Amino acid sequence: MKYQSKDLRQFPEQIRYAISNYTSPGIDLNQFDNIILSGLGGSGIAGRIIKSYFFDKCSLPIEVVSDYVLPHFAGKKTLAIMCSYSGNTEETLAMYDAAKAKGAAIIVISTGGKLVEKATKDGYTVYIAQSGFQPRMALGYSLSYLLLLFSEFAGIQNAAGQLTAAASELDDEPKFMDKALSLFHGIEDMLPAKIIVITDFISNPVGLRFCQQIQENAKAEAFLHELPESNHNVIETYYGKIDSIFFLLNSNAHPRTNLRFKFVKDLLLESGNSVTEFGLQDNSVSSLLECIYTLDWVSLLIADHKEVNSTLIKNINALKEYLSVN
Repeated sequence: MKYQSKDLRQFPEQIRYAISNYTSPGIDLNQFDNIILSGLGGSGIAGRIIKSYFFDKCSLPIEVVSDYVLPHFAGKKTLAIMCSYSGNTEETLAMYDAAKAKGAAIIVISTGGKLVEKATKDGYTVYIAQSGFQPRMALGYSLSYLLLLFSEFAGIQNAAGQLTAAASELDDEPKFMDKALSLFHGIEDMLPAKIIVITDFISNPVGLRFCQQIQENAKAEAFLHELPESNHNVIETYYGKIDSIFFLLNSNAHPRTNLRFKFVKDLLLESGNSVTEFGLQDNSVSSLLECIYTLDWVSLLIADHKEVNSTLIKNINALKEYLSVN
């Protein structure tokens, strides 16, 4: 594998780093009415994973914002958690200023930059990640910090132990490479067709992560649909053979949604479409991280197949340059 495999191999070490550097912020959730997670791209996906994972575990509503502004309800009883790997993401910096102006409590996860400068000066809690990665390859830091933080909020015991065990599982790289190769070989003949990832509510952020990795690493089209919602509209496009690779990512969380997955799979297969299935084994931290890790490897295999440099992000850098002078 030509590019970024070295960075991806650091995923277990990123988890261990976060465990070693996490300290409780000493927050009493009774002070707050809501939690807002802010971040974009590789720095924002951890928030979406956390919102889904703690949907039935956290006592407060969780909102994820990837924009320049915060919702009107944000205020003194809001806990705002800002994630920016570089610490210089302009949207996140704008949200930080808005959260401070509204009197919200703030927690920052970053490697440094203006965001850490602001948070340190203002006396807010800061969790530091190691620099040297592209944001999308540094998920282990932000996701682990957030898992530890929200486990504390939810009263979940031994979260650090669960994460440590998960990191040990991820050390077995050949095991996950074999899984990734199996999934890749199932779609290889259809490439470079666009990829459609179909999820349920629980697996949605994992599917979104997969799409993002395919887009940035492999420079390929990937789109996300969620069941049951997409059964009420998108399913009407499933007639005949479609020039797409369908990837079913099911958490098996609800028996009625399982029936919908089966119907969609059978419908697509009857017309000769390419359908690959993969899913979460259970609702554990280990299963979540193993699924993400496997699919990250798949995205790099697709990049190699296309013979593209997964480290280059010319259009993204061009946009940042454009915004910097306008």
